[in-house]
Amino acid sequence: MSGPVRIGVLGCADIALRRMLPAFGASPDLELAAVASRDPARAGQAAERFGCRPVQGYAELLRADDVQAVYVPLPAALHAPWVEAALDAGKHVLAEKPLTTDPESTERLLDLAAKRGLALMENVMFVHHPRHEAVRRLVAEGRIGELRSFRAEFAIPPLAGDDIRYSAELGGGALADVGLYPLRAALHFLGHELDVVGARLVRRGGREVETAGAALLATPDGVTAHLTFGMEHAYASRYELWGSEGRITVDRAFTPPADLVPVIGLHRGDGTQEIRLEPADQVAATVAAFVDAVHEGSAPRADTLRQAALLDDVRRGSA
Repeated sequence: MSGPVRIGVLGCADIALRRMLPAFGASPDLELAAVASRDPARAGQAAERFGCRPVQGYAELLRADDVQAVYVPLPAALHAPWVEAALDAGKHVLAEKPLTTDPESTERLLDLAAKRGLALMENVMFVHHPRHEAVRRLVAEGRIGELRSFRAEFAIPPLAGDDIRYSAELGGGALADVGLYPLRAALHFLGHELDVVGARLVRRGGREVETAGAALLATPDGVTAHLTFGMEHAYASRYELWGSEGRITVDRAFTPPADLVPVIGLHRGDGTQEIRLEPADQVAATVAAFVDAVHEGSAPRADTLRQAALLDDVRRGSA
């Protein structure tokens, strides 16, 4: 494939308009071709704003010969059918997280993408920020001794009452929306052998989905991961790695703005060191990773598949 990847967008979700479409437009390796909506007025407004053409209906966009890839920011319950339709149409896919609402569908779609030689990537952006690789290096260098435990929290303030994340029918709930972040961070640092020891999902205010939760996971050699999440809280976005000789702390861990100076706290018996890194745009880094996956005709599947299984185990463990 030569030249920029021409991408279309299925829907006018807030995250698409606020974060992803500006990043597509800023990428030298992508060309935003079209935005589709069931509402022609919404498609027209988004297309005019971002300099592309409007399309009425998602299926119509998938029929476009000049679109090589699609971004799917639809509600979680709609991901599986539209991701499958996009792959069947020969399009590479970047889909919002969670990729699907169950591990079986996730595996089936990853298999389909591999069979067709197409990229299928879940839009978990924080893993592309270089700060987390710097944390991994500190742990590997033994700067906190032997790792004993991991702790992570991600919570956001209450949403508008009609927000789709409060809808069970659309695949909402705190676990998939915000709990995915600390769980993926645990997977990122502790590896695929993590298992769920226990979990509790909490439903408040008469909601039809869980609004908060917590989970305890562990590796075979006894390193524990304590995860807390919610969407009716004071904001928190952080994690901590605790070792035999010190701790590493990271605040504003999961959704940092591009101009933030990332800080890693290294806490040892002889004091605390603040390690400051250069600002990095994790949205742009994610777009670049997707372009690479498109050119390669594949994308890493192991983390996405294990994450889907662990999310399911947390839900089952809370039942």
